[in-house]
Amino acid sequence: MLEGRRKRVLIVEDEAMISMLIEDMVLDFGCEIVGPAARLDHALTLALQAEIDIGLLDINVDGSVVFPVADVLRFRGIPFIFSTGYDFRSLPERFRACPTLSKPFSYDNFATTLRDALAGTSDTPEVV
Repeated sequence: MLEGRRKRVLIVEDEAMISMLIEDMVLDFGCEIVGPAARLDHALTLALQAEIDIGLLDINVDGSVVFPVADVLRFRGIPFIFSTGYDFRSLPERFRACPTLSKPFSYDNFATTLRDALAGTSDTPEVV
């Protein structure tokens, strides 16, 4: 699985069942979970203060867009992945090049996207 320190994944997701499925996948990859955050204020606090290696951000969180959290992670140099049931082309221009998972996504698609997003970080998990 992982050599050295386990990667810490911030999960921002307001749907409890989806959050649990994502948490299971993240744990399967040998990563640690930060959060999960189901509200924007909690997600912002974690994005500002927590030790995070990557974020997985649902675009619509409890009726709010998650873009302020993405801005904080970007400022901190932390990669992130958007997840959404909406058309990814609705992303603001500044986020159009970011990795995006379309819901519902498969385990394999999630694993590939996570592995690719972590490729530039040290101790990248061996995701199967």
